[in-house]
Amino acid sequence: MTARAPTNLRSAAAAPPRAWQRMLSGRKLDLLDPSPLDIEVEDIAHGLARVARWNGQTRGDHPFSVAQHSLLVLDIVRVLSPKLPQASQLFALLHDAPEYVIGDMISPFKNALGLDYRAFEHRLAAAIHLRFGLPADPTATLKALIKRADLMSAYLEARQLAGFSDDECKRFFRVPPLEAMFDLAPLSAAEAQVQFLGAFQRLAAET
Repeated sequence: MTARAPTNLRSAAAAPPRAWQRMLSGRKLDLLDPSPLDIEVEDIAHGLARVARWNGQTRGDHPFSVAQHSLLVLDIVRVLSPKLPQASQLFALLHDAPEYVIGDMISPFKNALGLDYRAFEHRLAAAIHLRFGLPADPTATLKALIKRADLMSAYLEARQLAGFSDDECKRFFRVPPLEAMFDLAPLSAAEAQVQFLGAFQRLAAET
């Protein structure tokens, strides 16, 4: 007689792989079909404050977190466009928000993975934007502005924290005309989280 596998084992084997992440808020975010209802800014701030830019290869007592990077991009956007509406500034603050669950993959690795990863990232970003009353996508003009600020931020971080030479920074990133305005010092995760939440709350209250 052929032995039969217990029913519960067969059921477990047939079940699809888990695709949701449990958050500290108690939410379960389905990464394949993210719902805006399962997104909380406290989870985003907590996660981004603990995700390191440059794979952690930066100077200082603390990693330079994605939360702090997001605040830097917001500051640069405000310099580049002083009259930018609050909703547009909120887009800038949240430009890397999906990384609170998928981490900060360096650009060379994203390029190696190709379009599927970027489509996955875009779907999660759209859900985040909708959760906070924004359109699913920024306008092309706003997207270009945020990208410019993001490259400027990358230049500053690479030069001041990540050990890149001047020539490497000029080759890979745009040279920011406002470099002297920013002297970067990595914050602790707790402080980066507080500052990110504070910036979000101020912008959301006026959006």
